[in-house]
Amino acid sequence: MDGTEGNAAQPGPAERSHRSSVSSVGARAADVLVYLADDSVVPLAVENLPLLSAHELHRAVREVLQLPDIALDAFALWLVSPLLDEPSLQFRRNVFFPKRREIQIQDEEVLRLLYEEAKGNVLAARYPCDVEDCEALGALVCRVQLGPYQPGQPAACALREKLDSFLPAHLCKRSHGLFAALRGRGAKAGAGEQGLLKAYRQVQELAGGNSVHEAALGPHYRAYLLKCHELPFYGCAFFHGEIDKPAQGFLHRGGRRPVTVAISLDGVHVIDNREKHVLLGLCFQELSWDHTAPEEEESVLWLEFDGDSEGMPVNKLLRIYSKQAELMSSLIEYCIELSQTAEPAAPPESTAGHSSPTQPPTQRPKLRRQGSVVCSRIQHLSTIDYVEDGKGIKRVKPKRTTSFFSRQLSTGQGSYTVVQPTDSLEQG
Repeated sequence: MDGTEGNAAQPGPAERSHRSSVSSVGARAADVLVYLADDSVVPLAVENLPLLSAHELHRAVREVLQLPDIALDAFALWLVSPLLDEPSLQFRRNVFFPKRREIQIQDEEVLRLLYEEAKGNVLAARYPCDVEDCEALGALVCRVQLGPYQPGQPAACALREKLDSFLPAHLCKRSHGLFAALRGRGAKAGAGEQGLLKAYRQVQELAGGNSVHEAALGPHYRAYLLKCHELPFYGCAFFHGEIDKPAQGFLHRGGRRPVTVAISLDGVHVIDNREKHVLLGLCFQELSWDHTAPEEEESVLWLEFDGDSEGMPVNKLLRIYSKQAELMSSLIEYCIELSQTAEPAAPPESTAGHSSPTQPPTQRPKLRRQGSVVCSRIQHLSTIDYVEDGKGIKRVKPKRTTSFFSRQLSTGQGSYTVVQPTDSLEQG
């Protein structure tokens, strides 16, 4: 996704440091700083920067990092800035890089960069995860940072001191009394800490070096990524927006709820920023969409999907207010185009000199725990419900005889249909 403007990805260390990625060092030369997911920086001295293509800049980064050819497809250059004033240039995972190719990567440095980006998204709760999955992922981070678990060593103290390096911040919060007790002699670990320690003990050494301490980290990076592949929004681009809250109270006050819209090759997910869980998850076969940008009103991304109201089938419209509505709409359209012209799975890279990891199943199941944070919570959404001719639970104007939007995956294999009115429906 070379040259992406806006903050399609969440602000990273570049924004926190308020540093631009470009500084002039002469009449024809400039220093370009390219930020990596692990907060490190790749400095490049570039001649004639205005004439340099994104492909050439991408190649320069790959040469400095000594990355193999697969990095050309696996990573992209992102321009990231909250206000587009001093954007930072970041070398990050390409949204359009399929997971089936990612699991074939053998180069450890490529795996490390992908691992660092995924880890940052998990710790920042941009990838909502259930507690069990946070602990399993955190255990792999422990293995990478602390080495293999050694019985008899004070692992619990090490975890406690750096707990926010292994688990998302909302799982590390403790009351002051409990926190004080944890620092006392003989104090018991918190629930998240106990689960993390248990998962750390269970991390298996998947590859060997001259000793257990010198074991290669590549298999652990891969194990982390494979666990993230179970998340339906892995590898997505992030956008900021707001949705209407359901009306509550005597005065029917609603207001708005800030959300993150995550778009990937697998579909669209709307994530509650405060509660750290998915509000709506749709694959492209399940939705129609469009965006509107009236001159005097806010830009809106509209998502239309099947649902029910009091047992009656209806079409539902979710309105997402965002200045990035047009960008999101374009990305959805492009992802659908890619899915319809998907290339066949590429053969695995040569594994000479590498251990052969266990191949994952061809299709990984999505998480289906009861109450999982990755499951949709449509009851928490304020939607516009309608049937085909506009007569329904809520009247929508102007009246329509078909779907509101023509943009949808029209391969004939989808499950999305326009609901027909019935005599039993309450008239608007």
